[in-house]
Parts: sequence; structure tokens; C-alpha cells
Amino acid sequence: MRAYDVILKKRDGHELSKEEIEFMVNGFVKGEIPDYQMAAFLMAVYFRHMNAEERYNLTETMARSGDTIDLSFIPGIKVDKHSTGGVGDKTTLVLAPMVASCGLPVAKMSGRGLGHTGGTVDKLESIPGFRTALSEEEFKKCVKEHLIAVVGQTANLAPADKKIYALRDVTATVDEISLISSSIMSKKLAAGADAIVLDVKVGSGAFMKDIASATDLARAMVDIGKRHGKSMVALITDMDKPLGRTVGNAIEVEEAIETLKGNGPDDLEELCIELGAQMLKLGKISDNLSQARKMLKESISSGKALEKMREMIIAQGGDPRVVDDTSLLGISKKTYDLKCESAGYVGGMDAEKIGIASMKLGAGREKKEDVIDLSVGIRLNKKTGDEVKPKDVLCTLYYNSEEKLQEAIKLVKESYRISKTKPKKVEIVHGVVD
Repeated sequence: MRAYDVILKKRDGHELSKEEIEFMVNGFVKGEIPDYQMAAFLMAVYFRHMNAEERYNLTETMARSGDTIDLSFIPGIKVDKHSTGGVGDKTTLVLAPMVASCGLPVAKMSGRGLGHTGGTVDKLESIPGFRTALSEEEFKKCVKEHLIAVVGQTANLAPADKKIYALRDVTATVDEISLISSSIMSKKLAAGADAIVLDVKVGSGAFMKDIASATDLARAMVDIGKRHGKSMVALITDMDKPLGRTVGNAIEVEEAIETLKGNGPDDLEELCIELGAQMLKLGKISDNLSQARKMLKESISSGKALEKMREMIIAQGGDPRVVDDTSLLGISKKTYDLKCESAGYVGGMDAEKIGIASMKLGAGREKKEDVIDLSVGIRLNKKTGDEVKPKDVLCTLYYNSEEKLQEAIKLVKESYRISKTKPKKVEIVHGVVD
């Protein structure tokens, strides 16, 4: 078998066999197939796409390219959640303790932020001492003993995906549904959960800008998971405006803690309850979604979810005092208030520009090797639908560099659209794929 022939076959729009896909992926990981041939293969897939069988085989090959985690010794159904990435998306920080406090084991491997989207691992590292780099045995121990662990991906989890993604990133082949779905699902399958809830973002702050493409991606991932024997459901959720009222790292952890205390923004709490209800149903903790929602709301009102977060922080080496004193998170004391210049309503927001503004402040990465500043970020005092008048503070920027601040101010100004009329409310969940 030759790489040339596999590339030619896909270039001409034909279906690849399991053996051909394995040959390309495994050969690339071993260094037997050079970058330029894999880049040509990825471009062929980008333009010719893959069918469901090819996606299944590509995902399977990548998932088995390294370690796979076996959680079968832990009683009950183990559940995971994955978000396709957004701005202000701190759902895992709220959702995982809520669900675990209801008795469902949450085994979560998360990523770091890149570009305008934030990463759960970065946010958790705002907590003094918190360890996201656990060994496989430590990860399993936390899930078994505490029903919760949120960690970074292990070094040898789906290494084929890491190597292929690095090439996709520099060859303009990132945003193709077969490649996105196989990349995400290879890591989810290798991580060992029995059930997976997907949060597929759509809108200006998401990779998928329209509902049709977001739904196609959701269907592709649900299909791959089901073919691998996993219980699956995907929610298509809104990302035309940032989620919650904060964008950054430490500042988002603060908001997550406040949400678990019952003081969080409505959109964040609502999304966590909707995702959590699906997790509890897949995990057979609840027979129906209505009952599951009640359980999750009670986990907040009773304080159980907040105590589960404290338990997770202790188990992973962090300072649990942050739960009671968020000043320990070290949010920057330097602030700038961006004020409104006219009266009316916030008619819309460009979530991507706000995400980029946060990145420019230092809260995110333009390149994977960039070091981020956990203390900076943006607090959104006004969001889409809110009434405003002159001199109202639209948002507060937390910064450490004057130069970076000026770049961020320009982007945030451009992201707000003030209108004379109040816009219609947009539901946070656009649809469900199961």
C-alpha cells in the first residue's frame, strides 16, 4: 500500500477502507509518512469529506493510537461532557460538581484554551495549588473516591490526534466536520466514560457559525459515539454572546463559585441545568429530564454542589479556601471601565471579538506555546437585551499591561452594538440531537 494511492483515491471522492485509514494514520504517527503527504491527505478529506463508516474508522484508529483508560472497575455509569468551545464557557466548573453531588461519577478530561476560546484546564489552574496533571491512577482514584475529577489530557491519550491536529492547524484544514468529529471523539473514547453529553456551540463566538453546520457536527459525533457503544446526546447551544458575565481564567472561576452559591447569571445556570439533566438521564440517576432538573437545582440550594467543588479542589491539591474567599484567586487589581455613549439597548454582541480582546489582555493564547496571565479578563456588566444609558459601564477590563489594554478596548468597543429597540430573547438551547 502507498500513501500516494490513498491520497489519490480520496482526492477523487472514493470511500476509503479501514485498512487504508489505518495505514495513513499509523504511518504518520510512526514517522513513515511525511508531513507533506499527510497534509495532502487532509486537504483531500477537507474537500471530499468522509462518510459515517470512514469517520468511525478514523476515530477508532486515532483513539487506539495510544493509551485508553479503563474505568469499568468504578461502580455505576461514568459520564463525560464536552464543549466545542466558546467565550466565557465555564460550564464544567459548575456542572461537574452539580452532577457528581447527585451521585453520578464525572470523569472529565479537558483541554487548554487556544485563540478566542477558553480552556477549562487553564481556569482551574487559577486555584492555588490545583493539579490538573494527574497520573492515570490518580485520575481513576479521584473518580472512584470522590465521583469527580477534572484533569488535562494525559500525554499519550490519542497521540495521533495531537500530531494530526498540529498539522491541520497550519494547513487550513481545521473546520471540516469529519476531521473535527473524529478529533473530539477519539479523545472522548480513549478517556473511558460510558456516556457522553456534547455541548455544540453555535454563533459568533463558536467555530460553527450557523445552526445547520452545528447540527451536522452534532450528528456526526453522536453517530461515532453510538457506533462505539456509548450513550450519547448533543445539545446545540447559543454562543452569539459570551456565556455568563465573565471572560478570562481566575475571573471565570470566581463566577463559577458564585453560581454554585446560587448567585450566578441566569444563562450559565440554565445551561448547566440542561446539560446536567441530560447527564443524569444517561447515567440512569433520573428517569426523566424534569426530575433531573429538580435534583440539580436542589444541589445548588442545599449547598451540596458547592461542597463537592470544595472536595474536588482538596482531592486535586488545591486551596479549598477559595470557595469562601475568591480574593485568593488573584484577579488583577488594575481595571478599566468601558462606558456607554448612547441610550437604548444592547442590540447584539460579537462574542468572538470579546474572546479575542480577552486573549489580547493575556488571558488566552495565540499560539499553543504562549504563557497566559490567569489574573486578567473581562467582566460584562451589560449583555444583549440589557437597557443602557450614557455613562453606564458596559464592561470592566482587568489588565496588567497598558499596551495590551488599548488593543482590548478597541475590540470590545467594536463588539457592542447599541440599538433603539430591545432585541428578542434567544433561547440558550437551540436543539437536541440523540
